[in-house]
Amino acid sequence: MPIASLNHAVLFVRDSEKSAAFYEEVLGFRRVGAFPGAVFMQAAGSSNDHDLGLFSVGEAAGASTAGRQSVGLYHLAWEVDTLAELESLAVALSERGAMVGATDHGTTKGVYGRDPDGIEFELTWLVPADRLPEASAWTSRALDFEKEKERYGADTRGGVGVSHPAPVA
Repeated sequence: MPIASLNHAVLFVRDSEKSAAFYEEVLGFRRVGAFPGAVFMQAAGSSNDHDLGLFSVGEAAGASTAGRQSVGLYHLAWEVDTLAELESLAVALSERGAMVGATDHGTTKGVYGRDPDGIEFELTWLVPADRLPEASAWTSRALDFEKEKERYGADTRGGVGVSHPAPVA
């Protein structure tokens, strides 16, 4: 049975309320449930019962060493519909001091941020399948929003769930 998509992610954070406020204020998630020490959130464009669960482990919790001293998750990536939305989120992250970087991966355009506990995430816009070059290659270079908006249009809907050309028969 093939997996179709990621339904939700659950993160251990120092303070679920503080983290929930960040995801709400910066990324537009909404609270859909809670109990002491846990908050469940839904992305604005989602039909999932929740997309993100946040569980408090306490302020004394140490930072994750994943990728530096231990194995673990590097980041989650959430899709946005347009380059204009991606740019707007980049501004919101920058204003909050939570921006890590912005990368042009060729078939996707990504903005990276960190939440209050330093957990990294990506916000990504996928080049529409009909706009992908015949031989797309994954790249990693600085994202130039103006150039990409000129190329694809600021309000062009991304190829949701498609980040590579369809196989040639």
